[in-house]
Amino acid sequence: MDSLLAIQNLSVSFRQQRAVDNISLSLSKGEVLAIVGESGSGKSVTSLSVIRLLSNNAKITGDIFLNENDEKINLVHLSKKGLQQIRGNKIAMIFQEPMTSLNPVKTCGNQVSEAILLHKKISRSEAHKKVVELFTQVQLPDPENIFRRYPHQISGGQKQRVMIAMAMSCEPDLLICDEPTTALDVLVQKEILLLIKKLQQSKQMSVLFISHDLNLVAEIADKIAIFYKGNLLEINTTKEIVKQPKHAYTKALLACRPGLYEKGQRLPVVSDFLNDENYSVQKTGRKESISSKENSKPVLLSVKNLNTWYAAKQNFFGKILQYNKAVNDVSFDVYKNEMLGLVGGSGCGKTTLGRSIIQLVKPHSGKIIYKGKNILSAPVHAFAAEMQMIFQDPYASLNPKCSVGMAIGEPLRVHKIYPEKEIKNKVVEWLEKVGLNASHYNRYPHEFSGGQRQRIVIARALIMQPEFVICDESVSALDVSVQAQVLNLLNDLKKEMGFTSIFISHDLSVVKYLCDRIIVMNKGRIEESGSAEEIYYHPKSDYTRQLLGALPETVL
Repeated sequence: MDSLLAIQNLSVSFRQQRAVDNISLSLSKGEVLAIVGESGSGKSVTSLSVIRLLSNNAKITGDIFLNENDEKINLVHLSKKGLQQIRGNKIAMIFQEPMTSLNPVKTCGNQVSEAILLHKKISRSEAHKKVVELFTQVQLPDPENIFRRYPHQISGGQKQRVMIAMAMSCEPDLLICDEPTTALDVLVQKEILLLIKKLQQSKQMSVLFISHDLNLVAEIADKIAIFYKGNLLEINTTKEIVKQPKHAYTKALLACRPGLYEKGQRLPVVSDFLNDENYSVQKTGRKESISSKENSKPVLLSVKNLNTWYAAKQNFFGKILQYNKAVNDVSFDVYKNEMLGLVGGSGCGKTTLGRSIIQLVKPHSGKIIYKGKNILSAPVHAFAAEMQMIFQDPYASLNPKCSVGMAIGEPLRVHKIYPEKEIKNKVVEWLEKVGLNASHYNRYPHEFSGGQRQRIVIARALIMQPEFVICDESVSALDVSVQAQVLNLLNDLKKEMGFTSIFISHDLSVVKYLCDRIIVMNKGRIEESGSAEEIYYHPKSDYTRQLLGALPETVL
């Protein structure tokens, strides 16, 4: 059978820098091919080459053939007009970040209608009806209402569904999915994957699925291609890649998942496998459930009946008629030197709770007792030196105009901990502690990878040697190998410094590996709490079981 898509000897360069190096692969009709690799491996550049969405400074050599009615179309040499007829019609794409892909000043329905009207000769009323049908297919609640809403008025999972509806609107032969579930919580991620698979099977569509997570793609892909530094290392059926990986890098991607290991066991990283071909993972057996009822450690922080509410509805005069109860009557204790996991899906209130504790958000009512004092009645800056936060998106939390050396040293200057001449030495010491070096001092955030930026944010938070740290989804968007490096780093620094921490995540496997106890949140309230082993192996709540069931099945 002829391939629907054939990539032959594809190379892509940006200003003499080779991003993709002589790649060849093919995709048959009705087949799902996953391209897996870390950031910078060339997987997204390859997919963008297919649909010709690379920047003007990209130099492409090789051929990309699309088989259309037994006619081979070379997409590399296709004119702009020819590309316009192919894009969205024969080849559609779901992008990684739907918020940046959707127009913020147009309603969701109009954006999907626009794609249909561009390629199909139908009336606006027919296009409207088609969009509502598509929104129903992708399981959006109240499709007519979503049609009239703007992107900022719907959740991340709903935005991704709108993007899928737009991609499916002209029933393309090939659907390209570029990390469509990376920033989503495990429940929404599972739903989106099942939806893509269902649509692919019903339309007999070919799918090119880009991801950094081998566990994730193993659930939907027929074949998997492994990319590393612009090269295709191996390609095979999903079963062969998972059961008998040939390359050390593939073995590393399979072995770096924290869910495979017990608490305290050091996670392997890619370099372990690449430096030693005979490297093997030493896994410990599953631990028995440990009771969390008795804890002899002193309480460092106590949250009592905390409420953080936002105005959901106001009248003409500004009087609040209805509240969105993001954190609703929450109470718990954090013991000294422990790492407490805070888990739940998007919108459950876990990030708002973390920000309320550190006073980045002002709670509506309740108490937060830290070392015997209610910090809500103290000045905001009173505990700033002792309580720090590591944010989810390191790029957004670093000033792009400020060098990393200045960013890391800023807390020391604000709190006047050291004289100016000593600050640089302290910053360099911390750069080395988080796996960077002195030469990085004068560089800017855009010059670093995602994993390196996360290390910089960790250094900035911990340089103050705080007693209490909140980590907000600190590893959720990282490649599995970089995630392993950062988790190892957090474990090492916790052992060295002995700080107390709340680790916020939607991934129970990460939290089980890292934390002593786990609190599960749902709709602003605590669903259940207990030791990491109790929650992971013996969940009491249906919601916790849903979170665990949504995790990609461990394939090693």
